[in-house]
Amino acid sequence: MEGRPIPEPEQRGSSPPVARKRRLPRGQEKRPGPLEEGEKRYVPPPKKRNTGISFGEAHFAETSYYFEGGLRKVRPYYFDYQTYCKGRWVGKRLLDVFRSEFRGRPIEYYRAAAKAGRLLLNKQPVKDLSVILKNNDFLENTIHRHEPPVTAQTIEFLEDNNEVVVVDKPSSLPVHPCGGFRHNTVIFILGKEHNLKELHTVHRLDRLTSGVLIFAKSAEVSKRIDEQVRQRQLEKEYVCRVVGEFPENEVICEEPISSVSYKMGLCRVDPKGKLCKTVFQRLSYNGKTSVVKCFPYTGRTHQIRVHLQFLGHPIVNDPIYNNEIWGPEKGKGGSVNKTDEELLQSFVEEYVSKDSLGILDIVEEDLKAVLADKKLETPGNDTKSLQVTTATDNSGNIEESEDKDKSQILMFSQNSVPQAHVQKTESGEMCLTEFHNEVDPLCEECKTVRPDPSPKELVMYLHALRYKGMEFEYCSKMPAWAQDDWEET
Repeated sequence: MEGRPIPEPEQRGSSPPVARKRRLPRGQEKRPGPLEEGEKRYVPPPKKRNTGISFGEAHFAETSYYFEGGLRKVRPYYFDYQTYCKGRWVGKRLLDVFRSEFRGRPIEYYRAAAKAGRLLLNKQPVKDLSVILKNNDFLENTIHRHEPPVTAQTIEFLEDNNEVVVVDKPSSLPVHPCGGFRHNTVIFILGKEHNLKELHTVHRLDRLTSGVLIFAKSAEVSKRIDEQVRQRQLEKEYVCRVVGEFPENEVICEEPISSVSYKMGLCRVDPKGKLCKTVFQRLSYNGKTSVVKCFPYTGRTHQIRVHLQFLGHPIVNDPIYNNEIWGPEKGKGGSVNKTDEELLQSFVEEYVSKDSLGILDIVEEDLKAVLADKKLETPGNDTKSLQVTTATDNSGNIEESEDKDKSQILMFSQNSVPQAHVQKTESGEMCLTEFHNEVDPLCEECKTVRPDPSPKELVMYLHALRYKGMEFEYCSKMPAWAQDDWEET
């Protein structure tokens, strides 16, 4: 219900009336009105929110892990996506926003979600999708979330002191929540299983890259190490296994790299790209593949992988840069002969057909956002829309992850489902006793049977071996695939 109108103050003498706001008693503040078409709505002012990543017991208790076939899995759970109204949405019907920007699901889904009370506007259920959006409108969408599996490999600790936590990150595990991953991330596992919370990310590794990963325990320590990164005082050493016989002598690659798609994390060598430098040294060659040490002097996205592709020695099992989509030479010497749009289309078609979009570190909703307005130029000067037909994704529909306006940053909540009883398993794992086997009637993922990847498919032969700063040095063990006697099975 809307708040009652405040009566105008009495006129005094000949002075014009002065509008004065009357302070309402606590608990009687204005509330959002019913969300009916054409009716004026009260929109509460935006609340100041913490934009940092911080998780507590309520978040950890959303669901639980289980292990199967060498994989760490997450039981499906309910989750709220929340966002303030984007500037370009103001004045538009909510229905039209769903149609234009959230095409991953049919409009019938949103109608069903509204009917089920899963769409909220300013904390009130949306009854009519024709409601006109206003500035500061706060939207929430409850979805049933299914996370992709990761390898069951244990996170090993290399250092844990008053200032930092250093771990040996397994391949396939994202550092922090992104795309379709939330509980299956290093940050969540460290908080949930090791009670390490409020960690500050000093640097990041690609999801498929394993190795040394440093977290600071305070903003002060994070700032100190970050300054070393900025001043390029942080020495980084990686090891990888690449295709073919890598040169015995030291190889320096300084080819500039540009982003084909920021959201998809796809890059290429491009004269217009950012300058970067990687030094390579061969360690061994077994007649088919070489083990190579890599020393990146800059920190561009996928720098090592792109430079190795350019040199004609891509990482053996790199699903992106050791791929014939780049052409007969697989991008060697920068020879691709495809536009950025053509590359995007090729990768989308391949990984959608294989039902393996997770390899691209992107969920289908973001994928559609990437492709929605791009056009593919053909030799005949005709154009065709980049299109992809995929199964319904499980990423939610109120998120727009690349909006950089701090007032519109995606936020998380754990208020999507009734409180379930939480207990600890014998291993100490927090476990929900309800909802685990629930099949959600609106969730397409619940109706879809997807084959699990093998643990081998989730490992890429690139490993962060050593990080050295002004006052620290952290090293991990050499991975098994980098050993001289290793044989691929």
